Amino acid sequence: MEESLKQPKEETVEKKTAPKSAKAKRKAKVKTQVSHGKAYVQATYNNTIVTLCDLNGNVLAWSSAGSSGFKGPKKATPYAASIVVKNALDKAADAGLKEVNLFVTGVGQGREGAIRAFNTQGIALLSIKDVTPIPHNGCRPPRPRRV
Repeated sequence: MEESLKQPKEETVEKKTAPKSAKAKRKAKVKTQVSHGKAYVQATYNNTIVTLCDLNGNVLAWSSAGSSGFKGPKKATPYAASIVVKNALDKAADAGLKEVNLFVTGVGQGREGAIRAFNTQGIALLSIKDVTPIPHNGCRPPRPRRV
């Protein structure tokens, strides 16, 4: 009886695998036509990010200064912001975007450049809203430093 306790019980586990097909079938993406949408510009000190969405918030296209090839401090310039807007609108060209409500966040230099770039690219701006979060005496400041 002691010998049977010492020997571990052997269990066989069979793995069930689905048959693999030669090519995986993928559904083709449906290209939606959107004439009216939302554009979000996030302009920080280090980068500028532009996101184009439909009215439900589904992202159509996005671009950033870093993905557009800018490095270092050049990413936060107004010129980089204009290139970012152009790249994002090129990606969303098949969606047929004509009018956008613009929401701008942040305090970087790319704010003005992005707004001007939307006008030069032929997109009608229905509204421009600044949605930068502003604290109302929120967090407690750190204590004074003793030297």
